[in-house]
Amino acid sequence: MKKMTALMLSAALVFSMTACSNAQQNTDSDPVSSEESSQAAESTPAQTAEAESLPEEDNGNVSDTETASTETENGESNILIAYFTYGENAELPDDVDASATASIQIFNGEVTGNTGVMARMIAEASGGELFSIQTVEPYPDSYDETIDVGENEKNNGIRPELSTHIENLDQYDTVFVGFPNWWYGMPMVMYSFFDEYDFSGKTVIPFCTSGGSAFSDAIDEIKDMEPDATVLDGLHIGGSSVTGAESSVNEWVTELGLSN
Repeated sequence: MKKMTALMLSAALVFSMTACSNAQQNTDSDPVSSEESSQAAESTPAQTAEAESLPEEDNGNVSDTETASTETENGESNILIAYFTYGENAELPDDVDASATASIQIFNGEVTGNTGVMARMIAEASGGELFSIQTVEPYPDSYDETIDVGENEKNNGIRPELSTHIENLDQYDTVFVGFPNWWYGMPMVMYSFFDEYDFSGKTVIPFCTSGGSAFSDAIDEIKDMEPDATVLDGLHIGGSSVTGAESSVNEWVTELGLSN
């Protein structure tokens, strides 16, 4: 009888241990039910509000409202405004009468020309640096004589020697290039300028002043001379309107995304 009781107790003990073991195995291996999973994925109202208030992750893209940086890493401007203007390339007297010719201007106390005025407006709007393109041989102090010299240069393919040179061209990503229209195109000094510099990989933005001929074929010629640069269409201002063109220039520079 005692043996029978012992056997029954042993069997009951084995059965109890087996049941506990199976229950533990089911708890470790069963996946969370779909209902529990759904509840875990839901956020509380406070959590949702916090998530919505967080800024979007920066994906490295520039938004449509942002403009390109106009400075290099060391704080220098990466925009250059290179220009040729008669008033800075002639042997003018110190007391020059700017009212005697429409091509001479006094701007912020400096003697320059129409294109020089436009260049200064672009520099103020963009924060770019000015570079005056000048020739070794100055032009006559008479504008009419200068026009004759310009015609002779064009007819004979004369490219004047430059006396000023850009020393740090690599610094600039964007180069505004300005000139007056002489004899239905760029003055020959501009061909000397483009001969000297390679603007590959840069953005070249022409600007021009004239009595009415605008750019003529100048932009196409610049594209031919600088095939690896991005040459934009540019802006023309009539010579008689340049002193009052500041708002037009500012708007143009802003549209280019280069405003200071």
